[in-house]
Amino acid sequence: MPKQKQSNAPATNDKKAQVLGESKKSGSKVLAMGLVLAGIILAGGMAWWTMGGAGNSQPAATAPAAQQAAAQSGDKIVILPVKMFADGKARHFEHKLADGVTVRYFVVKSSDGIIRAAYDACDVCWPSGKGYYQDGDVMVCANCGRRFPSVSVNEVKGGCNPAPLRREVKGEQVVIRLADIAQGRQYFDFAKKG
Repeated sequence: MPKQKQSNAPATNDKKAQVLGESKKSGSKVLAMGLVLAGIILAGGMAWWTMGGAGNSQPAATAPAAQQAAAQSGDKIVILPVKMFADGKARHFEHKLADGVTVRYFVVKSSDGIIRAAYDACDVCWPSGKGYYQDGDVMVCANCGRRFPSVSVNEVKGGCNPAPLRREVKGEQVVIRLADIAQGRQYFDFAKKG
């Protein structure tokens, strides 16, 4: 008597269903793990960017203390001697406005021999109130660590660049108008930083 071939189709279908069911569950788990991993990577990237990871280095110092520069000519200008900057070292100054906001700025003789001035703040990091410090021939943001060659001060503005401050060199004097200093108020009004 010939053997009848037994069909194992239902068993195969059950196995397929089990495999497919498991695959769907495995696929969901993989997708969930992928989303969690992507979230971790995104959060890490944001933290890295916020901490200044895109800069060349981490901040290593803070801006030096500022000194008051005496106003002259009926309190309309600040006059600083050119020779004060002959060594190429940045000097930090501050001026208190009538409304109580203190504007900080620095003056430096860049490596190309030009005396330059900028507010001690930028469009991005100003809420930190940390300013810039000098490292050789570059000014470094004490908040994000980005570095700016001295020759770019007063030349490049926006972003993390030191916000330019108008100044004039008249003979042996650097002259800065108090009205121009007051234009930087927006960077030092910390009550409005939210």
